[in-house]
Amino acid sequence: MENGHTGKHRVAVIGSGNWGSVASRLLASNTAKLPSFHDEVRMWVFEETLPTGEKLSESINQAHENCKYLPGIKLGTNVIADPDLESAVKDADMLVFVTPHQFVEGICKKLVGKLRPGVEAISLIKGMEVKMEGPCMISKLITDTLGINCCVLMGANIANEIAVEKFSEATIGYREDKEAANRWAKLFTTPYFLVSVVEDIEGVELCGTLKNVVAIAAGFVDGLDMGNNTKAAIMRIGLREMRAFSKLLFPSVRDNTFFESCGVADLITTCLGGRNRRVAEAFARNGGKRVF
Repeated sequence: MENGHTGKHRVAVIGSGNWGSVASRLLASNTAKLPSFHDEVRMWVFEETLPTGEKLSESINQAHENCKYLPGIKLGTNVIADPDLESAVKDADMLVFVTPHQFVEGICKKLVGKLRPGVEAISLIKGMEVKMEGPCMISKLITDTLGINCCVLMGANIANEIAVEKFSEATIGYREDKEAANRWAKLFTTPYFLVSVVEDIEGVELCGTLKNVVAIAAGFVDGLDMGNNTKAAIMRIGLREMRAFSKLLFPSVRDNTFFESCGVADLITTCLGGRNRRVAEAFARNGGKRVF
């Protein structure tokens, strides 16, 4: 699948927060080098007015930096912020979703009928929608609403560390279309960001969701000063329960997925430094009362 205009793939990133900005920087560094991709990366920005009175999208395009969500990091001159969702995606045939999970459904509904034929998507969003009829994975929500193939990318990926090019790994999960998954891997891989590909989209995506639950337990352990032995036990038992729960929801989930970056590595980094762990620790130290 090639872009009909130029023979090159065009990439658009839907989201411009901390991880969205880092992902755009990562992708733009590769599109500038790889001949099969158009060098420009469009990044959809939910428009905000900064304290200076300047629009966030204008600030990004002038300074090549997201001063609100990723200050001090240059995104690359080929990252173009666009506050108009339809405009940002209209020429793209590769869409990267990286917004808070609660906004995905609304964004997808706005894009129905507005995309080029043959568009591929990938979701970097950790979480899932829980509906009356049961859990719905974000990738399935994108696929069902837009009628397009959607892979997922999950892993031990603290965005600020990747922004300064500290080594990290990630896992791409796909269903059937390995060629598309390999194209995404080529687009994301750098010497400091190593990507592996596995045919287990539900397993990869559920790892990115469920590890946050275990991280809350790890935070309680820290807040109650229960020690490293207890924390290690929580992480081991938590990983086992993540696997059991995932297989209960989707029997096709593979055991090996939990030994990829999306599994044990993401669990470790989230239990050591993630936001869910920090919040749970603060909650426990404050006797179960809200601290902010």
